[in-house]
Amino acid sequence: MDTVDIYCFSGTGNTLIISEKIRETMEEKGCQVNIYPLEKCNPKKVDLKNTLGIAFPVAAFSTYPLVWDFIEKLPKAEGTPLFMVDTLAAASGGMVGPLKKIIKKKGYKPLGALEIIMPSNFMVIKEETECKKIRAKGEETAKQYAGELLEEKAKWDDGSVLSDLIRLASRFCTWMWKVRLNQYLFHPVINREKCTRCGLCTRLCPNMNIEMKDYPQLLHRCQYCMRCMSYCPVEAISFIRKKKFYRAVPVKEMESFVSSAPETPMPFL
Repeated sequence: MDTVDIYCFSGTGNTLIISEKIRETMEEKGCQVNIYPLEKCNPKKVDLKNTLGIAFPVAAFSTYPLVWDFIEKLPKAEGTPLFMVDTLAAASGGMVGPLKKIIKKKGYKPLGALEIIMPSNFMVIKEETECKKIRAKGEETAKQYAGELLEEKAKWDDGSVLSDLIRLASRFCTWMWKVRLNQYLFHPVINREKCTRCGLCTRLCPNMNIEMKDYPQLLHRCQYCMRCMSYCPVEAISFIRKKKFYRAVPVKEMESFVSSAPETPMPFL
């Protein structure tokens, strides 16, 4: 492979770290690797002459609706190689097998799939020393995976009936996002006493769910990627009494990555 385009969605930075390690390893072998923020890219415009990669975090044993939306809108292909990598705290179950079926049906060549353990960024957050160890191990796994992809030795399991059932259950979560029922039951809260109105949350939100007025205003299409609350410099955004926040990369690095694609994102409705 000469050119690889990785479409990466990263909430708090774990998946971005893994994507960068894959790029670093492949470029050492002479490949040209581009990493694009998935939420700002039109799936219909992917370059089918290049090898494609899709990188994302696991959520609800599957992944976020905006990621599935991107995958399901990919154009038909004639053997374009495609690989996936996801980051997770424990297990998914509804991702590897179902995704393989979708891309094969669209005409892509499944090149490899790997799930990499990274620090949890939701309810239980470890101390930074422990997080660094987990991230270092994850990066080493990503390096090995990149080598396997280049040698076409990576594997992509077919999944099972259980994985199909888990994917079916995750579609219910997608439906809840679409009808916005969950938005009224569970939603982030902005503490106006802490908020400095810097607008960072508005710029970082992958689904254009935050509008900047006198203060940031949350709409009703949040996908709980945790990006806004993890990168808020004054921790003014909270969710379900969450007190401890996690970010895997510095604020400027995340902001630079999110703004690196020229296209305007289309919000998941």
